[in-house]
Amino acid sequence: MAAPTTVRLALIAPAMNAALREARFDDAGPVEAVTVGPLTPKDGVRVTGSPSGRCRATAEALGIRTEAYEAEPALAGCAMGRWRGRRLDELTAQEPESVAAWLSDPAAAPHGGESLRQVRARVAAWMDALEPGTVWAVAEPDVIRAAVAHALGAPEAAFWRLDVRPLERVELSGRSGRWNVRLGAPVG
Repeated sequence: MAAPTTVRLALIAPAMNAALREARFDDAGPVEAVTVGPLTPKDGVRVTGSPSGRCRATAEALGIRTEAYEAEPALAGCAMGRWRGRRLDELTAQEPESVAAWLSDPAAAPHGGESLRQVRARVAAWMDALEPGTVWAVAEPDVIRAAVAHALGAPEAAFWRLDVRPLERVELSGRSGRWNVRLGAPVG
Protein backbone atom coordinates (compact mmCIF):
# COMPACT_ATOMS: atom_id res chain seq x y z
CA MET A 1 0.00 0.00 0.00
CA ALA A 2 1.40 3.40 -0.98
CA ALA A 3 2.07 6.01 1.71
CA PRO A 4 -0.48 8.82 1.86
CA THR A 5 0.49 12.09 0.20
CA THR A 6 -2.36 14.20 1.54
CA VAL A 7 -3.11 15.55 5.00
CA ARG A 8 -6.66 14.82 6.17
CA LEU A 9 -7.30 17.04 9.17
CA ALA A 10 -10.52 16.87 11.19
CA LEU A 11 -10.85 19.76 13.65
CA ILE A 12 -13.43 19.06 16.36
CA ALA A 13 -14.83 21.91 18.45
CA PRO A 14 -15.13 21.23 22.17
CA ALA A 15 -18.42 20.50 23.89
CA MET A 16 -20.29 23.34 25.58
CA ASN A 17 -19.23 24.30 29.06
CA ALA A 18 -19.93 27.17 31.43
CA ALA A 19 -17.09 29.33 30.09
CA LEU A 20 -18.31 29.06 26.48
CA ARG A 21 -21.90 29.70 27.54
CA GLU A 22 -20.87 32.83 29.48
CA ALA A 23 -18.40 34.08 26.81
CA ARG A 24 -15.70 33.92 29.49
CA PHE A 25 -12.04 33.75 28.50
CA ASP A 26 -11.31 30.45 30.21
CA ASP A 27 -10.64 27.02 28.73
CA ALA A 28 -11.13 24.83 31.78
CA GLY A 29 -13.46 21.81 31.84
CA PRO A 30 -15.78 20.16 32.68
CA VAL A 31 -17.99 19.98 29.63
CA GLU A 32 -21.73 19.38 29.35
CA ALA A 33 -23.07 15.98 28.36
CA VAL A 34 -21.93 14.74 24.98
CA THR A 35 -24.61 12.91 23.00
CA VAL A 36 -22.41 11.73 20.13
CA GLY A 37 -19.69 9.14 19.95
CA PRO A 38 -17.82 7.25 20.91
CA LEU A 39 -15.20 8.07 18.30
CA THR A 40 -12.69 5.36 17.68
CA PRO A 41 -9.74 6.36 15.55
CA LYS A 42 -8.67 3.81 12.97
CA ASP A 43 -5.11 2.58 12.90
CA GLY A 44 -2.76 5.29 11.73
CA VAL A 45 -4.97 8.21 12.82
CA ARG A 46 -3.07 10.66 14.98
CA VAL A 47 -5.23 12.19 17.74
CA THR A 48 -4.14 15.54 19.09
CA GLY A 49 -5.61 18.77 20.30
CA SER A 50 -5.44 21.76 22.52
CA PRO A 51 -3.85 21.29 25.94
CA SER A 52 -6.94 22.97 27.46
CA GLY A 53 -9.08 21.22 30.03
CA ARG A 54 -12.19 21.78 27.87
CA CYS A 55 -10.65 20.03 24.85
CA ARG A 56 -9.23 17.16 26.91
CA ALA A 57 -12.63 16.68 28.62
CA THR A 58 -14.35 16.69 25.22
CA ALA A 59 -11.97 14.05 23.87
CA GLU A 60 -12.63 11.88 26.91
CA ALA A 61 -16.40 12.38 26.58
CA LEU A 62 -16.14 11.32 22.93
CA GLY A 63 -14.47 8.09 24.04
CA ILE A 64 -10.98 8.99 22.86
CA ARG A 65 -8.56 7.25 25.18
CA THR A 66 -6.49 9.61 27.29
CA GLU A 67 -3.27 7.90 26.25
CA ALA A 68 -4.15 8.44 22.57
CA TYR A 69 -4.57 12.21 23.01
CA GLU A 70 -1.41 14.23 22.34
CA ALA A 71 -1.61 17.79 23.70
CA GLU A 72 -0.32 20.15 21.01
CA PRO A 73 0.79 23.61 22.24
CA ALA A 74 0.25 25.08 18.75
CA LEU A 75 -3.48 24.32 19.15
CA ALA A 76 -3.89 26.24 22.41
CA GLY A 77 -6.53 28.95 22.38
CA CYS A 78 -5.50 32.58 22.17
CA ALA A 79 -3.47 33.63 25.24
CA MET A 80 -5.77 36.25 26.77
CA GLY A 81 -3.35 37.81 29.24
CA ARG A 82 -5.06 39.86 31.93
CA TRP A 83 -8.50 39.09 30.42
CA ARG A 84 -8.20 35.39 31.26
CA GLY A 85 -11.15 34.26 33.37
CA ARG A 86 -13.20 37.39 32.62
CA ARG A 87 -16.45 37.64 30.66
CA LEU A 88 -16.70 39.56 27.40
CA ASP A 89 -19.77 41.54 28.55
CA GLU A 90 -17.99 42.82 31.69
CA LEU A 91 -14.89 43.73 29.68
CA THR A 92 -17.01 45.57 27.12
CA ALA A 93 -18.55 47.63 29.94
CA GLN A 94 -15.19 48.34 31.63
CA GLU A 95 -12.84 48.62 28.64
CA PRO A 96 -14.95 49.42 25.56
CA GLU A 97 -12.05 50.87 23.56
CA SER A 98 -9.81 47.89 24.28
CA VAL A 99 -12.49 45.38 23.30
CA ALA A 100 -13.31 47.36 20.16
CA ALA A 101 -9.62 47.37 19.18
CA TRP A 102 -9.33 43.63 19.78
CA LEU A 103 -12.44 42.92 17.68
CA SER A 104 -11.42 45.16 14.78
CA ASP A 105 -7.62 44.99 14.58
CA PRO A 106 -6.05 41.52 14.13
CA ALA A 107 -2.72 42.87 15.40
CA ALA A 108 -4.20 44.27 18.64
CA ALA A 109 -3.56 42.58 21.98
CA PRO A 110 -4.87 45.06 24.57
CA HIS A 111 -5.10 42.21 27.10
CA GLY A 112 -1.35 41.69 27.02
CA GLY A 113 -1.60 38.22 25.51
CA GLU A 114 -1.56 37.13 21.87
CA SER A 115 -3.07 39.00 18.95
CA LEU A 116 -5.36 37.11 16.60
CA ARG A 117 -2.69 37.57 13.93
CA GLN A 118 -0.24 35.68 16.16
CA VAL A 119 -2.77 32.89 16.75
CA ARG A 120 -3.34 32.50 13.03
CA ALA A 121 0.40 32.41 12.32
CA ARG A 122 0.94 29.78 15.03
CA VAL A 123 -1.88 27.57 13.74
CA ALA A 124 -0.81 28.04 10.10
CA ALA A 125 2.76 26.98 10.90
CA TRP A 126 1.46 23.84 12.63
CA MET A 127 -0.84 22.98 9.71
CA ASP A 128 1.85 23.54 7.10
CA ALA A 129 4.25 21.25 8.97
CA LEU A 130 1.83 18.30 9.17
CA GLU A 131 3.03 15.07 7.61
CA PRO A 132 0.68 13.29 5.17
CA GLY A 133 -1.90 11.11 6.86
CA THR A 134 -5.01 11.57 8.98
CA VAL A 135 -5.12 13.79 12.04
CA TRP A 136 -8.01 14.37 14.43
CA ALA A 137 -7.65 17.46 16.60
CA VAL A 138 -9.98 18.68 19.34
CA ALA A 139 -9.33 22.40 19.22
CA GLU A 140 -10.66 25.64 20.65
CA PRO A 141 -13.08 27.60 18.43
CA ASP A 142 -10.56 30.40 17.82
CA VAL A 143 -8.00 27.84 16.63
CA ILE A 144 -10.53 26.35 14.21
CA ARG A 145 -11.37 29.83 12.89
CA ALA A 146 -7.67 30.52 12.37
CA ALA A 147 -7.17 27.18 10.59
CA VAL A 148 -10.09 27.72 8.22
CA ALA A 149 -9.06 31.31 7.45
CA HIS A 150 -5.53 30.07 6.70
CA ALA A 151 -6.75 27.18 4.56
CA LEU A 152 -8.89 29.54 2.48
CA GLY A 153 -6.25 32.26 2.30
CA ALA A 154 -8.95 34.56 3.67
CA PRO A 155 -8.21 38.06 4.87
CA GLU A 156 -7.66 38.50 8.60
CA ALA A 157 -11.08 40.14 9.01
CA ALA A 158 -12.70 36.82 8.07
CA PHE A 159 -11.80 35.43 11.51
CA TRP A 160 -14.88 36.97 13.18
CA ARG A 161 -17.15 35.87 10.31
CA LEU A 162 -16.61 32.17 10.95
CA ASP A 163 -18.99 30.51 13.42
CA VAL A 164 -17.76 27.42 15.21
CA ARG A 165 -20.39 25.60 17.21
CA PRO A 166 -19.75 23.08 19.97
CA LEU A 167 -19.14 19.52 18.79
CA GLU A 168 -18.99 20.36 15.11
CA ARG A 169 -16.24 19.10 12.90
CA VAL A 170 -14.43 20.98 10.16
CA GLU A 171 -12.52 18.87 7.69
CA LEU A 172 -9.48 20.13 5.81
CA SER A 173 -7.56 18.16 3.24
CA GLY A 174 -4.52 18.94 1.17
CA ARG A 175 -1.10 20.09 2.16
CA SER A 176 0.87 23.25 2.74
CA GLY A 177 -0.22 25.91 0.30
CA ARG A 178 -3.31 24.08 -0.98
CA TRP A 179 -6.22 23.16 1.27
CA ASN A 180 -9.84 22.16 0.72
CA VAL A 181 -12.43 22.86 3.42
CA ARG A 182 -15.59 20.98 4.42
CA LEU A 183 -17.57 22.92 7.01
CA GLY A 184 -20.12 21.90 9.62
CA ALA A 185 -19.89 18.14 9.61
CA PRO A 186 -21.37 16.56 12.76
CA VAL A 187 -18.83 14.93 15.06
CA GLY A 188 -20.48 11.52 15.31
